[in-house]
Amino acid sequence: MPFIIEPMTLEDVDTVSAVEKECFSITWPASAYRRELRNPGSSRYIVVRHITDNGASPTQMEKEHRRSFFSSLFPFRQGENGHQEGPEIVGFAGLWLRLDEAHVTTICVKPEYRGKGVGELLLASLFDIALDLGGSWLTLEVRVSNYVAQSLYRKYGFRESGTRRHYYSDNGEDALIMWSESIVSPSFQAELMRLKHDLREKLTKAESRVGQGT
Repeated sequence: MPFIIEPMTLEDVDTVSAVEKECFSITWPASAYRRELRNPGSSRYIVVRHITDNGASPTQMEKEHRRSFFSSLFPFRQGENGHQEGPEIVGFAGLWLRLDEAHVTTICVKPEYRGKGVGELLLASLFDIALDLGGSWLTLEVRVSNYVAQSLYRKYGFRESGTRRHYYSDNGEDALIMWSESIVSPSFQAELMRLKHDLREKLTKAESRVGQGT
């Protein structure tokens, strides 16, 4: 199952908004994404695309996307691929950098693509982006009931540091505040490399099974 990571563009916003509505009861207006993309400052937004052949010979664009698949993921390279119509956007993510703290603003994956490594792919890419921007830590909020997301974050070294009471306006649910360890430390860099290697293996096997029709 081939995926690629690209910078979010203004042309992606309508699709991103539609994906977000599939995932969350509280969503940003499309104008907020457009404002962020027009005035990026220390914010970055990315999309993950899924390429399918549907049994037909791949187009030249799809071949280019396949070749760029692994190189575009590890590390993420801002603007490497550029916007191209075609492959479906199945998720997106973003962060803000404040001083040396990178705040994860969103990670969103279409429901039918959950459990396939897409969310982990987005998270791993955010670490690369934060490092590229000069960040030293990542922080985020997550619903107290979202155990799946919490498990992924803990896998990447996030730990709870507090609670925001009644943080979510749709149902008044609390949010856990989670922080990574120092992402510039040698120990974390070694662990991140291991996790990315394992993710690469997982996605490679998934792509191979699809190619074999299994």
